[in-house]
Amino acid sequence: MEIIAFIIGVALFVVGLAVSIALHEIGHLVPAKKFGVRVGQYMIGFGPTLWSRKINGTQYGIKALPIGGYISMAGMYPPSPREGVAGGGFFATMVQDAREANDETMLTDHDTHVFYRLPVWKRVIIMLGGPVMNFLFAIVLFAILLSGIGVQTATTTVASVSECVIPADADRTDCAASDPVAPAAEAGIQPGDVIVSIDGAPVSDFTDVSAIIRESAGKELAIVIARDDQEQTVRLTPASATRPETDDRGYPVVDANGDTQYVEVGFAGVGPTVEYVRQPIWSGPQAAVDNVGAVAAVIWQLPVRVYDTAVDLFTGQPRDPNGPLSPVGAGRLAGDVAAADAPILNRVAGFLGLLASLNIALFVFNLIPLLPLDGGHIVVALWDGIKRTWAKIFRRPPPKPVDATRLVPVTFIVVIALVVMGGILILADLFNPVSLF
Repeated sequence: MEIIAFIIGVALFVVGLAVSIALHEIGHLVPAKKFGVRVGQYMIGFGPTLWSRKINGTQYGIKALPIGGYISMAGMYPPSPREGVAGGGFFATMVQDAREANDETMLTDHDTHVFYRLPVWKRVIIMLGGPVMNFLFAIVLFAILLSGIGVQTATTTVASVSECVIPADADRTDCAASDPVAPAAEAGIQPGDVIVSIDGAPVSDFTDVSAIIRESAGKELAIVIARDDQEQTVRLTPASATRPETDDRGYPVVDANGDTQYVEVGFAGVGPTVEYVRQPIWSGPQAAVDNVGAVAAVIWQLPVRVYDTAVDLFTGQPRDPNGPLSPVGAGRLAGDVAAADAPILNRVAGFLGLLASLNIALFVFNLIPLLPLDGGHIVVALWDGIKRTWAKIFRRPPPKPVDATRLVPVTFIVVIALVVMGGILILADLFNPVSLF
């Protein structure tokens, strides 16, 4: 059953990835058509075409590999200069090939239904449309996750009460005759009780309860609990217990030798009930914005992060769980989530979070100001606008449109770099994958 669930999770991720790509390309397609640009193709995926149909002059289709997509707009660049390409060599040939391919999308040199003739703001809107669609989709997914399903929260409702205080270094979970009675059991707290306040301070979740108890070893506390709709006060003195020290994220703190650090804290012996708590509707947009910052920090250091991933791959070291992933790695995580031994709602929430994070990654990555990414086309359009504005200010003749085909060699280098980094990440995701569990 685990294998079947894993396969279903991977399949759902592929569908989610295809939907994300489709929405990205729709973000380009709709404004392009709205502004009168002739769009020849709208394709989801790469490789052999599985299905296609021509509607209103545009060929819509699905290809075999859902790892990207594209629309082909007429006249992405201005027509080739009449004087041709000076010089020769590999890169000069690439520039000429790009110009010829671009010229084939235009009916004539005076074709008005072409991208490069649009005002700068319209070109920017078209190129921003794809990433913005991914960002909006991420907001919707985060809203469903946080406001529709909720966040797993340790509540103030008691789920369990320990019978005794077991030393941290004891290799057992059962109470021994020498173990002292747990303070909560001694105070008469029972499963199902709701902790209302401690020493007069209201508590909203178990984080508040835990923080007070951990800081109150040996100090008597007056705890108000609600039982059967009746409030009553019990008195509890937390025992002093040795427990692993944790950081702000709840992870154990270790020293330079990798040994877990221990601290003396107050211990009562109560375990919380964990429930899904729905968050305010603005939590979805807020989570999307927060994720943009986190993803941008990773992409800013992408070459270094990929290098570290390659080192971990060849040395067998565990990978950074917050490092970059390929679609293969994200698919494996989706499979792990689907096959996890957890309630179905937990798995749905995990999948939605993964898909939302993927769309944030698509949003940030495509805004990198390098061709062939959307951010590169935006920079070209803005540079064209700056040149035209400068000419108007100084009353000079309008400059020629920016010929981005001259940047084809740079585009080629960027593509090669992306292919190499993608290959390293795929190998790492196959042979040294990140695990959620």
